[in-house]
Amino acid sequence: MLTDDTENHYHLVIKLLNNIHEVKTLKRKWQAILLILIVALFATACGTTDSASNASETEKETAKEPETLTITHQLGETTIEKNPQKVVVFDYGVLDSLDKLGVEVVGLPKQSLPGYLEKFNDEKYVNAGGLKEPDFETINEMAPDLIIISGRQQDSYEEFSEIAPTIFMGLDTTKYMDSYKENANLLGEIFGKEAEVETEIAKVEEAITGLNEKATASGKNGLIVLANEGNISAYGPGSRFGILHDVFGVKPVDEKIEVSTHGQNISFEYLVEKDPDYLFIVDRGSVVEGGQSSAKSIVENKLVENISAVKNDNVVYLNADFWYLSGGGLTSVAEMVKEIEAAIQ
Repeated sequence: MLTDDTENHYHLVIKLLNNIHEVKTLKRKWQAILLILIVALFATACGTTDSASNASETEKETAKEPETLTITHQLGETTIEKNPQKVVVFDYGVLDSLDKLGVEVVGLPKQSLPGYLEKFNDEKYVNAGGLKEPDFETINEMAPDLIIISGRQQDSYEEFSEIAPTIFMGLDTTKYMDSYKENANLLGEIFGKEAEVETEIAKVEEAITGLNEKATASGKNGLIVLANEGNISAYGPGSRFGILHDVFGVKPVDEKIEVSTHGQNISFEYLVEKDPDYLFIVDRGSVVEGGQSSAKSIVENKLVENISAVKNDNVVYLNADFWYLSGGGLTSVAEMVKEIEAAIQ
């Protein structure tokens, strides 16, 4: 039989044991909670590492080398980056096309700038010199990504190439439409505007088909001449302005006109002899030398007043901006089609 003291001791021991059990249970609970926290922290750390790793991979993708194009042109082979940001243009037909496509340039020659491209006279565009006398120091200061030139600058190709990648995009008038489309498609590829170029070319080709049918059906012939400083030069098929016959379908009054850049010098007697139904005139004086036109006084004189074109009011003064300064552009060719279509009866 237990004494009172012994019983008290016994209950104390039992209580201590229970307390120890509770402590152990609590300890186990805290250990479990601690373990959960450790696992959570580890998972978070791994997630952060993965995110950092993914971000790093994304940065690597972004830092990839820019896409390049290697272009073979008349003067050589040039590798350029796609979508160049700083472009200098020395061909007004190319400038015309870039403007139509919404592609900005940083510099261009502002001498004899076509009237419809007047916005490029703004101070935000750098004057890169003359068409035949480029300002290489200024061009170098612009640090362009791409320079585009054509016939008037081809002798300076090497000097341009020392400054930046340079491509030649002159218009081959002996195969006008092929060259026009080739240049337009190349611009589309360089600047990621392929769909826009395709749309514009399709519209021009549709208009040309209608014009050709109309010109052919008329059965009338025509002659295109350049009026320049008191002289007139004639152009026939395959020439600088041969698109009139080769593409638009106007029958040439003379199949044997000499093919040259400056045309075949002709006299007023020649006009009387050939007696064209339509006389198309490109007035060089209206776009150079201060814009002073002398075409009317040269062409409409007593010697030629009785030729068919004059008698029937079929003397057509063409827009020299389109025909002389910026041929081969997405806008200029479309406007050339409209001018001839409006003239043909």
